Amino acid sequence: MQSSISQSPIATPKTSVKGRIHSLESCGTVDGPGIRFVIFTQGCPLRCLYCHNPDSRCIREGQEVTVDELMTQIPKYRSYMRFSGGGVTITGGEPLMQPEFVREIFRRCQDQGIHTALDTSGYVNLDVAKPVLDHVDLVLLDIKSFDPKIYFKITNVSLEPTLAFAQYLSEIKKPTWIRFVLVPNLSDNLESIEGLAQFVSSLGNVENVEILPFHKMGEYKWQQLGYDYQLKDTPSPTPQQVQQVMEIFQRQGLHVQ
Repeated sequence: MQSSISQSPIATPKTSVKGRIHSLESCGTVDGPGIRFVIFTQGCPLRCLYCHNPDSRCIREGQEVTVDELMTQIPKYRSYMRFSGGGVTITGGEPLMQPEFVREIFRRCQDQGIHTALDTSGYVNLDVAKPVLDHVDLVLLDIKSFDPKIYFKITNVSLEPTLAFAQYLSEIKKPTWIRFVLVPNLSDNLESIEGLAQFVSSLGNVENVEILPFHKMGEYKWQQLGYDYQLKDTPSPTPQQVQQVMEIFQRQGLHVQ
């Protein structure tokens, strides 16, 4: 069944705000620019077939922490962040399922001059997202496919909220990186990729497009949880396939990596 989008706006920030996290990574290098302190939040409305953190689905699981507790750890890595042009990234799961918690972390980081990045599917009510975005320096927006049927097959939710989110980011000129996972025999339809490239090029705020080759690093978690991993026979894309997709985006005048 398709998950519904939360309609509740977030409350006024408090330093005692609590949230639930899946894990932390103190020196991440793949979730935004530079060396980053990465917070993986718990809870996600999507059910992506290739999710590498399926154990982050349920928001009631994970570890409960306060913003104050996190802010005792983050500044320890400030020298690495400054030297590398890094900062703090909140990913998931889906961070916008815990908007008050995420907003307060970002607000506190910005108060200390720390760059903030939000990694999101964009599957959220805009009224919930807007107050969080006030404290975000960079959005990493994952768009799984531009074909609504393929998108639903991959995620079990609708594509429309993500496209609306992307258009809003363009309207407010929020710096954004688009992330696209290339999965052979699933998200590799060239016509759909052409459509996505044209859509992304119509936005005025996209600084970078990341083409991420499909991998099965999270398969063992699916097995441990007793979930049906439907992509066990799916290969990773070849370098030639990745290059072909990169060129589609580049032809639209986009910076690709």
